[in-house]
Amino acid sequence: MDFALQMWGGLFYLSNKVFFALAEGKDPVRKRQLKIIGWSVYILGVPAWIIILLAKQNWIAASLELGGVPAMFLGLYCVWSKCRNAPVLFDRFAAFSTYFFLIFGTCYSIYDYGGLTSLSQFLEIIAATGFLLGSYLLAKNKLTGWIFFMLMNSSMAALMLVNAKYILAAQQGVSLCVVIYGFVTAITARDRIAATT
Repeated sequence: MDFALQMWGGLFYLSNKVFFALAEGKDPVRKRQLKIIGWSVYILGVPAWIIILLAKQNWIAASLELGGVPAMFLGLYCVWSKCRNAPVLFDRFAAFSTYFFLIFGTCYSIYDYGGLTSLSQFLEIIAATGFLLGSYLLAKNKLTGWIFFMLMNSSMAALMLVNAKYILAAQQGVSLCVVIYGFVTAITARDRIAATT
């Protein structure tokens, strides 16, 4: 079961990064198609990650996965509906969920462990920050979301190594490479567009 969960969560999250990275620099129609697929597989990978993280009592990381779901749906909605600005209530709900679950998971972890006492907690806090802010910023088409994803992938890879989840650690390492590629491609595409205007 553990192997199946790692494959499920790992492949869906890696696929998400691949589709996002491939979308950068494409024509608007193809970019939209790739981003719709990317947001969809992202959402479908969440349950596996939550189960794995809860089993290891990684409360912060599990809550960040749950808290990031509204931002994922916000990203999917914005791409699907071709809106430049998300509906205010949807945007606020995604932002609230992001910060609420980050605070909730951190507080519960501190309560459960009797303070910030383990390396895994620090890695979780870094991963949580990167995941939640990265998802939220990419949902709003902000390139800084890629940087937060780099932070998240690095710390999550280290956390998975600590938890002896080697498949997921490798997946996070590959995801980091894909995220770097996506960020560089996005910067190049933005600079190319700026040069032609």
